[in-house]
Amino acid sequence: MSNTVCIAGGGPAGMILALLLARQGLEVTVLESAKDFDREFRGDTLHPAILELLDSLGLADRLLELAHTKAKTVRFITARGTTTVADFSRLRTKFPYLAIMPQVRFLSFLANELKHLPNFRLVMGARVEGLLKEAGSVRGVRYQDSGGSHELRADLTVGCDGRFSKVRQLGGFELHKLSLGQDILWFSLPRKASDPKDNVDQYIGKGHLLVTIDRDSWWQVGYSIPKGKYQEAKAAGVGPIQAFVKKMLPWLGERAADFNDWNDATLLSVEVARVKRWYKDGLLLIGDAAHVISPIGGVGINLAVQDAIAAANILTEPLKSGTLQTSDLAKVQKKREWLISLVQSQQVTEERAVTKVLDANESFEPPLPLVILSQIPLLRDLPGLFTAYGLIPVRLRRDLINASPAQTPTMNI
Repeated sequence: MSNTVCIAGGGPAGMILALLLARQGLEVTVLESAKDFDREFRGDTLHPAILELLDSLGLADRLLELAHTKAKTVRFITARGTTTVADFSRLRTKFPYLAIMPQVRFLSFLANELKHLPNFRLVMGARVEGLLKEAGSVRGVRYQDSGGSHELRADLTVGCDGRFSKVRQLGGFELHKLSLGQDILWFSLPRKASDPKDNVDQYIGKGHLLVTIDRDSWWQVGYSIPKGKYQEAKAAGVGPIQAFVKKMLPWLGERAADFNDWNDATLLSVEVARVKRWYKDGLLLIGDAAHVISPIGGVGINLAVQDAIAAANILTEPLKSGTLQTSDLAKVQKKREWLISLVQSQQVTEERAVTKVLDANESFEPPLPLVILSQIPLLRDLPGLFTAYGLIPVRLRRDLINASPAQTPTMNI
């Protein structure tokens, strides 16, 4: 066993961490339980912080050659008017927008980059079923794939396998729920060239909210339902949803009838939760495996990727030198935990405010401080800045940006 890393979960956090570590010559294996990257309505927003990271690695321009849309603002829209929550167009960056790209396209791009590194391996359809332990320390995993059962020994195992993390369960980590909030039902509607563009909009009315995301030829639409009321909403059918879309979005109302089959919708269970401790000897959790983020603000992927950057910054040298200690894993949590806690606390506050209004079947208005903030020139850019980068941006260490020539991917010409 030498300088090996096992990453369970081939989502954005896992694939970015794999890229950063494999470029430094470490032996990295990613185990992804699904047979492909294609999942309905996964998080598809790439924030400026992510694009800047990829740009520093020479990858952003090629990534953005792939089909995507751009959102320059996030807005609240109510009966009384529109409030811009975040405006990215005024950020001083090469990427003043959210790039909205199907996650399957983003992850496939990363996988294609990684396949040129001889020290990287991706195993699809690999279900982690157990942890290998020696003297109380985790030393890899047991997994099952189409070829049978296997053992993968590793100096470090990283759980990046999402909100329903198997690694978290196997490691005995307890997930503490902070909020239940509203669930979101995602579905699609046709888009016309004359429709609004460049925004992620949240329409808030009596009893429900709608979210619209421009996916070029179609709209991704989110419809909130009270926690635990899925079966009740399903029994009522698509009629109430169609009626709410027509009421809140008249310009889209005529197309509401295109959502006519409940089976065309995907439920996203919304919650905010985290584990108290992200690590054990030889094992680290990051992303949703360590802290479940609400879809409010669409910051989940950004936070997970910044976890990966922090882990690469702190763990690369101990892994390369074979001196990795549990204290190094603790440094990753210390670096990220307080920022995550602040974001989650804010999300809990926002969710409770929205849920209270929706439960009371009242019209929602954005909080007065947010309205005031959006109107003050010196302060109105702060929400966009924090959404784009987090409260304190995590940058990849300069010495980790450039891989040695022997480790640089060889591109097929």
